[in-house]
Amino acid sequence: MANIHSQKKRILRSERERLENRRYTSKIKTTFRRLEAIVSGDDRADAAPVHRELVQTIDKAVKRGALHRNTGARKKSRAARILAGRGGEA
Repeated sequence: MANIHSQKKRILRSERERLENRRYTSKIKTTFRRLEAIVSGDDRADAAPVHRELVQTIDKAVKRGALHRNTGARKKSRAARILAGRGGEA
């Protein structure tokens, strides 16, 4: 455990930030899996709102600093390809 007061505060802050970043990444992964499940099934009409939610979550994570902007762009591109029916893997 740190002895310096500012370092103690930094430890608490970094833990809060870690948990917030984890929430974003977890939500992105969950929504991505939901999108893949919907597209692979017959409910393609339900895919558009899920895709919109995924893009919004990715944008928030990039804005907050949980994801690098290139990573966010790559994830949005993959989601768009899945939505268009071209598959997620090249």
